[in-house]
Amino acid sequence: MTQVLFDYTRQDASGASRIEHAWARVPLAPPPAERAALKARAKELLARHDAVLVAHYYVDGDLQDLALETGGCVADSLEMARFGRDHAARTLVVAGVRFMGETAKILSPAKRVLMPDLEATCSLDLGCPPDEFAAFCDAHPDRKVVVYANTSAAVKARADWMVTSSCALAIVRHLHEQGHKVLWAPDKHLGRYIQEQTGADMLMWNGACIVHDEFKGLELELLRKQHPQALVLVHPEPPQAVVAQADVVGSTSQLLKAVVDGQAREYIVATDNGMFHRMRQLAPGKTLIEAPTAGKSATCKSCAHCPWMAMNATQGLTACLETGSGEIHVPEPTRSQALGCIERMLAFVAANPSAIAQPQRGFVRNLGSA
Repeated sequence: MTQVLFDYTRQDASGASRIEHAWARVPLAPPPAERAALKARAKELLARHDAVLVAHYYVDGDLQDLALETGGCVADSLEMARFGRDHAARTLVVAGVRFMGETAKILSPAKRVLMPDLEATCSLDLGCPPDEFAAFCDAHPDRKVVVYANTSAAVKARADWMVTSSCALAIVRHLHEQGHKVLWAPDKHLGRYIQEQTGADMLMWNGACIVHDEFKGLELELLRKQHPQALVLVHPEPPQAVVAQADVVGSTSQLLKAVVDGQAREYIVATDNGMFHRMRQLAPGKTLIEAPTAGKSATCKSCAHCPWMAMNATQGLTACLETGSGEIHVPEPTRSQALGCIERMLAFVAANPSAIAQPQRGFVRNLGSA
């Protein structure tokens, strides 16, 4: 198992930023014979323990395939939350990062929630410590607190609303139309994008995803010249110079839909490259091109793949089912306090399905943002 150091931005209550560090232990890929045996063992254990596997698009392809082959789910964080809540299984195994496991437990307190590796975290979560965030909220009591899903249960406990990238625009627009000012955390790039699209009064926390923050606007412009017929698909978490060049801006599910339904043959994709596994399965005749970061031989930290998502592996999946390790606990009253903002989001999405059905198409080629 390799261990890699990653840095992330952390903000304190005064708004000052500093760089801190976290380790990601990334397991080595097993040889083919062991890989097949692990998958077979995982299927057996899932059935024996009345467990269902809920996997994010960014995790290893074997885990995505296992989820689909065993009646589970491969999805973005919004659908993962809904699926886990509604499924009848007594045990949920969440292949993703820790905040996803916590969200599943908040929504399903009677279920056992396991993760292949409890240390799989998120730079956005790490960069928004609960105590500092609480002080930030206390200093601005006149604002509705809206937090991205990529936050801890303790941060969600201070929020009025939780959002995912699928529904953030619609919910903030709804609040803006009601005359509310917004306190937003933690992703500054996503917050800026939402502010530009809605005109909302938003006070931002200063966080960023170490994967999406590394996509480069100038290099993307040069790559587009090499592939003039390619459509550019961008998750809303990268910097403005990248988002401004997008033909489609959307969540992981929305970007997947754009590839499957699109008429182009080539797509430049600015999100975690774990997404390419499902895209290639559902659109096998199309060419997918990674949007540029600094490059593996240069100075990028993630090189377009989340190191903590990479900690999820079939070895960890079988281990957590065999031993009960990796169980998520969210103590009271934090769980009950965090539940409200998640249920508010889910109720809004259920009542307004058309608000999140389509990705945003905001780029006119050769002109910029429309």
